[in-house]
Amino acid sequence: MDILDEKVNGGPPMEIVDDVVSVRDHEAFAAKHMPDLGHDVKDFKVYTWRLTNWKKLEKKITSPEFDCGGHRWRILLFPFGNSNAPPNDTVSVYLDYADPKKSPDGWHACAQFALVISNVHDPTIYTVSHAHHRFITEECDWGFTRFSELRKLFNIQEGHLRPTIEDESADVTVYVRVLEDPTGVLWHNFVNYDSKKETGYVGLKNQGATCYMNSLLQSLFCTRYFRKAVYQIPTEDELPTESVSLALQRVFYHLQTSDQPVGTTELTKSFGWKSNDSFYQHDVQEFNRVLQDNLESKMKGTKAEGAIAKLFVGKMKSYIKCVNVDYESSKTEEFKDIQLNVKGMKNLYESFKYFVAVEMMEGENKYHAEGYGLQDAKKGFVFESFPPVLHLQLKRFEYDIHRDAMVKINDRHEFPFEIDLGEFIDEGPTKSENWVYKLHGVLVHSGDVNGGHYFALIKPDRDTRWLKFDDDRVTPVTDREVLEENYGGEPLNGIPQPLQRNQVRAMKRFTNAYMLVYVRETDIDEMLAPFKEEDTPAHLKRRLDEERLQIEAKKREREEQHLFLTAKVITDETFTRHEGFDLATFDEKHWPPSDLPSFRVLKQETYNVFKSRVANHFNLPENMVRLWVLVNRQNKTVRPDTHIPENEPTLTVEVIRNNMAARQNDLRLYLDVIPDPSKPEPPVGAIMVFLKHFDTSKQTLYGVGKVYASRNSKVQDLHLMINERMRWTPGTPLKLYEEIKPGMIELMKSKFTFAQSEIQDGDVICFQVDLSEKETHDLESQSLYSNPIQFYDFLQNRVMIIFRPKFEDPDHDHPEFSLILSKKHNYDIMSQKAGEFLRHDPIKLRFTTTHVTNGSPKSILKRSLNQSIAEIMGTNYINPTTSVILYEKLDVSIVELETKRSLKIIWTGIHNREEASYPFLLPKTSMIHDLADHLAKQVTLTPASAGKIRVFEVSKDGKTQKEFTGSEMIGNIPDPVELYAEEIPREELEADEHEKIISVFHFQKEVSRTHGVPFRFVVKPHEKFADTKKRLQGRIGVSDKDIAKYRFALIQISTFKQPTYIEDEDIIYDHKFAPEDVLGLDHVDKSGKARAGAGEKAIVIRG
Repeated sequence: MDILDEKVNGGPPMEIVDDVVSVRDHEAFAAKHMPDLGHDVKDFKVYTWRLTNWKKLEKKITSPEFDCGGHRWRILLFPFGNSNAPPNDTVSVYLDYADPKKSPDGWHACAQFALVISNVHDPTIYTVSHAHHRFITEECDWGFTRFSELRKLFNIQEGHLRPTIEDESADVTVYVRVLEDPTGVLWHNFVNYDSKKETGYVGLKNQGATCYMNSLLQSLFCTRYFRKAVYQIPTEDELPTESVSLALQRVFYHLQTSDQPVGTTELTKSFGWKSNDSFYQHDVQEFNRVLQDNLESKMKGTKAEGAIAKLFVGKMKSYIKCVNVDYESSKTEEFKDIQLNVKGMKNLYESFKYFVAVEMMEGENKYHAEGYGLQDAKKGFVFESFPPVLHLQLKRFEYDIHRDAMVKINDRHEFPFEIDLGEFIDEGPTKSENWVYKLHGVLVHSGDVNGGHYFALIKPDRDTRWLKFDDDRVTPVTDREVLEENYGGEPLNGIPQPLQRNQVRAMKRFTNAYMLVYVRETDIDEMLAPFKEEDTPAHLKRRLDEERLQIEAKKREREEQHLFLTAKVITDETFTRHEGFDLATFDEKHWPPSDLPSFRVLKQETYNVFKSRVANHFNLPENMVRLWVLVNRQNKTVRPDTHIPENEPTLTVEVIRNNMAARQNDLRLYLDVIPDPSKPEPPVGAIMVFLKHFDTSKQTLYGVGKVYASRNSKVQDLHLMINERMRWTPGTPLKLYEEIKPGMIELMKSKFTFAQSEIQDGDVICFQVDLSEKETHDLESQSLYSNPIQFYDFLQNRVMIIFRPKFEDPDHDHPEFSLILSKKHNYDIMSQKAGEFLRHDPIKLRFTTTHVTNGSPKSILKRSLNQSIAEIMGTNYINPTTSVILYEKLDVSIVELETKRSLKIIWTGIHNREEASYPFLLPKTSMIHDLADHLAKQVTLTPASAGKIRVFEVSKDGKTQKEFTGSEMIGNIPDPVELYAEEIPREELEADEHEKIISVFHFQKEVSRTHGVPFRFVVKPHEKFADTKKRLQGRIGVSDKDIAKYRFALIQISTFKQPTYIEDEDIIYDHKFAPEDVLGLDHVDKSGKARAGAGEKAIVIRG
């Protein structure tokens, strides 16, 4: 029997010193020692087992059985400790599930228990430990290996008058609570858990940080009307990695039909994302919006057109209504989601009340009504309609202006299973309709603003229970797990979370709802209608079924792999292309293996059948084929050793591999073509020698075939054969070298015989034309190799380095390329060779190493260290054949960069437009005002300007400028930094004390979708907005036609209100501007340079 030690879900043994409670007072004892875990109790039992003659007890004993919760239990005791503890030193005690083998398959029992050893005369003297566990066949006993030291039980402890074990007698008691497990997964270890079997649904694989995407995709998948609409987009002729629609259809189909978690790599590729984009966690709301915009455009002109609007689009009206006169200004807008405040709101109802709360415009803030002058007015929002599927974004992330950073709001915020939104509908014919909404999905974020984990809780339809979709796992959940555990704040009943029961104080929960999906009760049957076979496009089903068959075939191939081996065949032709050691490269650490003809062969296939296949493949008669087996020699070379005998008809490929080529997984062969089939055997007494030519002029070393040489002939006899083969003049002087092994290339003695030179079958001899001293000197003076020994050293140390542009996608001016270098080369040689390839001054190239796992930048290489390539590459265990180095083409020398700072400033001029980018290289001690002075010499200021330049950064939320004072040292500005500069308008410089200077920013539809560059603007007293707008038009320099498309809104960050759109009659000067209030220009972004919210990388979906 496996005896399991106490785990983290159990408490340590406790000696009783306060609040004296008797073991026999079951209710009080359980209240003290068995904390409420927040689960319903199915049954509660206490069982006591009296033991005498303790020291004579057997090593392992069990109590009589007792029943609790429909299960049979017993106490398992090791009076002197079990094998995992020092003998005769401790007591080990466990709760044991009696006879698990007789229980039905898949049984489990969730039990909380306390084990107690107490004095038989005084039940207030005891030692106790408690735990909880899911009992299953594999873990059917649980408890405490080191329950207590024996000496402590036998001796009187401080504060007691008796020992626990007195006169060798004691009571062993177990308190058991069997708990209800409504989901079937309480305390489950999820080993061999099958989501499809347990829930009918499967999960999505996480690519790195794509849990935010997975949670939303599962929500959209379970919104069946949406799934049907996506299926209606025509995709027959598209590729999944290039079409978002097809890739999403494929993900949805796999979620429908697969019994394993589904991958999303194809989908993210269709977005145009690279692999490292999958390690960047995005905002769910932004991702949802961008995905829906993409799909909406694909649905135009198809059966699905209008589906997204029908599902998710509602209407709201912003209004200003005068109190004392009959005047109202209003505007109706569409929305796809509603952003609701969490901060200061008790629940969802309060958030809606706050959203539509009326703001009074009175006193100094009266409304200027056209034809009526200044009037008291009510200002607010009201809903005209809600969509069938309502997406509510809870503002868990907010911008903190004081920190210039986003913060997460973890406050408690309750939401119900059902909510009636009728009271928020505007007066009119639709108000009397049924506006009751049922909760369909909860998207949850666990963590802080810097990261964390997303998962989704979804009720797929009226009849299915709530499920938790957590990446690749889907599990049932309780109502409490849907609501209470995702409200945030501190738990109401003070029950700590599992694994945190022993914490001293309750902590705020960082796991809370972030997005809610409600479905209108009257639309549930349409929006969540059962999915039928015909709802899936036939072409999609056909295509994916074919792919599934291919995958199954490959899987079978993998499963049958043990029946096969791979035979790789070297030919004379592959040898002529090989530049390296031996006849081919197999297992070299820093070099890819040779591309050789390969055969998948059944191990039991006979040699005759295999040889026939090989002959067929190479279009050779069988009687011209002789195959040699390559072996791993002791000196680490791989050479042909023996040819396979032709006269053994039962010889199998596996026997050949095992007997003739030990220590190899693959069978490596050399194809020897027999010139004269009438003489099938090699010449008697001949050795098969392979020849390589080192060409000094081309600096190459390639195979030139093989020769048979007599053992007793002299090495110099090869000269004639080589000159003949190379078609050189007879008598051309040669030098011959034996390639013994890497690092051992030796000049051969021409007068020695091959036998004296210890040459054997499969050996390699390298030759070169003998050079004069002058020729040798000329080569070496150009850093070229003059003999094979030098060249072989290069081969032994060669590595392939891939160079990629650091900041640009590869293009004509910034190509991706590879160079073959020696590990002995240094930084300067690498820089020189890269410079030659790029036709760029090497001193103006800067290199950065990369992380092997994802290719992201690691550290900039310093030229001054002049490291070797081996040092630059470092220890690389993951992908040793190549290394990637990023390069930058600089306008300045990297020597200068060490004392200077390279900065780029984006110039926006007087009209708030990105006109140009100006690079500067200045000493690190320069001030920002020096930078402004340098910039002033390169830009053209307006004739009537005051000649003042402002240098600034943009705040992380994209709404305001962060101006430099001018005295900051540029070397101290954190990197990376994006600097902007503009000409300060004379109007701003000359603004008087009655005028206000406010911040203005650009956005498109949603306040979080900022673009362009924020600027400052003067607001004048008593000026109607119609006139303010004209000055704004002049400030940003846009045409009348364009300005007519702009909308203008006041954004009050402090109150987290929706933007208030401004009418021509308004006087914005009268608004009491808080420091963080800004004016927003709502217009289409034509720059293509959208900013994301507060420091986020913008989401782009291209496919």
